[in-house]
Amino acid sequence: MKKWIEFPRVEGSASRQAHCDLPEGTYEREFGREGFFGPVSHLYHAHPPTGWVEWEGDLRPRAFDLVKLDSLANSPWAAKPILHNHFMQFRLWRTSGKMEHLALNGDGDDLMFVHEGVGSLFCDFGHMAFREGDYIVLPRGMAWRVECTGNATFLLIEATNDGFRLPDKGMAGENAIFDPAMLDIPAIDDVFKAQQGEVPWQVVAKRRNKLSTISYPYNPLDAVGWRGTNLPVRINWRDIRPLMSARYHLPPSAHTTFLANRFVVCTFAPRPFESDPGALKVPFYHSNNDFDEIIFYHKGNFFSRDNIHPGMVTLHPCGFPHGPHPKAMGNAFTPKNKETDEVAVMIDTRDAVEISAESTSVEWKEYVYSWKTK
Repeated sequence: MKKWIEFPRVEGSASRQAHCDLPEGTYEREFGREGFFGPVSHLYHAHPPTGWVEWEGDLRPRAFDLVKLDSLANSPWAAKPILHNHFMQFRLWRTSGKMEHLALNGDGDDLMFVHEGVGSLFCDFGHMAFREGDYIVLPRGMAWRVECTGNATFLLIEATNDGFRLPDKGMAGENAIFDPAMLDIPAIDDVFKAQQGEVPWQVVAKRRNKLSTISYPYNPLDAVGWRGTNLPVRINWRDIRPLMSARYHLPPSAHTTFLANRFVVCTFAPRPFESDPGALKVPFYHSNNDFDEIIFYHKGNFFSRDNIHPGMVTLHPCGFPHGPHPKAMGNAFTPKNKETDEVAVMIDTRDAVEISAESTSVEWKEYVYSWKTK
């Protein structure tokens, strides 16, 4: 149990309520620990905390246009990590048609997010259709494959040596954000049975990032039934009902969808803007002092970002202030629309991430200066 040094104090001109009724002419910055779960202070600056004019070194905010990575691969293991550390791998996999082998991850659970495409997932537990916007949890050690109708693009988020769980929803209750009853499961249906048979199949298994091939004289997806709680599940972002407050801008942690021991996955889905005139309507400036922040932009108009389109990903390393771009701050208290129009997947990881050569080849290097007003 951590015992933080905590003794709330106030100095100078400050708001009594975070993210509301800021002192005139100031810019609020949240200075927090443990992501958005730990001790926190709020500083009120005379200038935007993102007002830098030069930046040297690797800590800078980064942006990558993954749309430019357009090569297709039949196997998920051919998709190289975009960002990674010892506890997480973030891969982008573009594929088409039918996988010619089964995949099995011995390194950890995979969370698959369907960025584009429709098709079917076949696995040890049966058959499950998928479409754009689906999250699918693929448990460690499970054999699976996909058949796509045309091209498809997936995010694969690996919880290395770990598994995915649902967050504790606290006072909001277990049915908040999404009811667990909304989680879909595979079925041993006619489509699943039709693909079974005495035709040779191979399973390509990954362990310690090394591949082994296991050959069978039949299709090992031959289950006739199952029971239990360790199984793949699916939910679409459209089934997520974000927590909202009309009078207070909630932190990203309120939108946590899945979590592992060393990182969390959050979903930003459309929601009404705050209606209280004194409440911030955009993400607040913040210094996330224990986590690196990764955001994949899936769909819509990203109201806090300029020049970002679907298929891009940003990385904000921990320890420096970041927040909305200048145009968004112009609507900080008077939004142009009644609700947001964006869908994004955020990963907050406690451990610093490494940037692959795949990422740097499609980097928007001027992103660090996109907060400039002139």
